[in-house]
Amino acid sequence: MGNFLSQFNGLVNRDGDSNVPDVQLDFENSSMSDEDAESYSNVLHMLEPTADLLGLLRTYEGCGEHIRLAIGSPSAESETEAWNSVRPAVAKLKMFYKYSTSIENCLPQILQTLCIGDVNKNLEKHQTLARILCQLLDFVFEFDSIKMKTPQIQNDFSYYRRCLSRGKLANEIDLKSAMNEDELANQVSMFYAYPTPMLKTVTEVTTTFVSKHHVGRSVSDCLSTLANVCYYTVNNSKKRPQRPETMAFCLRVMVIAIVLYDHIDPQGAFGKNSPINIRSSVKAIHSFGNTSDTPNLISALRYNTKHLNDPSTSKSIKTLMATCA
Repeated sequence: MGNFLSQFNGLVNRDGDSNVPDVQLDFENSSMSDEDAESYSNVLHMLEPTADLLGLLRTYEGCGEHIRLAIGSPSAESETEAWNSVRPAVAKLKMFYKYSTSIENCLPQILQTLCIGDVNKNLEKHQTLARILCQLLDFVFEFDSIKMKTPQIQNDFSYYRRCLSRGKLANEIDLKSAMNEDELANQVSMFYAYPTPMLKTVTEVTTTFVSKHHVGRSVSDCLSTLANVCYYTVNNSKKRPQRPETMAFCLRVMVIAIVLYDHIDPQGAFGKNSPINIRSSVKAIHSFGNTSDTPNLISALRYNTKHLNDPSTSKSIKTLMATCA
């Protein structure tokens, strides 16, 4: 990703944007202390499968042809072919869902370390955990973007649940296992019912963490720091050139951090006292975003935030967000 999010001491506010906190983050050469490595070994491995998961999702073809044949021309042969096609597809969908449950276990540990106490010092001290958090936000954006373009996911899973209700699985395994599978199917179905299931998971986990530990201000500070540092990395790319993939990464992290901030902070990201400059962030997306990500980045700000339509949000911001797509 290059040496981004680094050496931001002394950055000044030249164009009216919010100030970047006095923090140094080096995501290329970050290292973890032996104590952290032992304490957070499970967190370190959390993102290992993300590239594989995204690859599987990108190549997900669905079982539409087999399902249409089984429904339109039902026979023992067509239904068996549809079932045999759907089962491995559903195995992938369960894999994605189970990864979301690992987020529920690992994200609170990351937030505990980064957001309890002095946020700036925590971010500098725990470089690897800060990098993992940014990579997680990037994964959330990419997963949900691909998922929204893959309607066959819900079609396939609906057919799978239809087969379960007819006792298809119960004919192959014992009744207890079939009942457990049906309960899991309900959970997986609810997960995919949302347009952005990974973002929903991360938002709920973060909100629960804030409520449990009463650290809304610290979590908001952490998220706004990440959003602003990513913004400045992109906006200063003429002075400090970045690779295209680094630019795209920063914009994705920036947007998801803004969305989470807007859910955590009582005043939201769009208020006049917000440390995040929405106008500049939107301008950066249009100026530096790639053609595939830009529409989704803007849509995330429009449709996944909480406070955009609040009465306290200025008309100019609402107009900007309504016309910038």
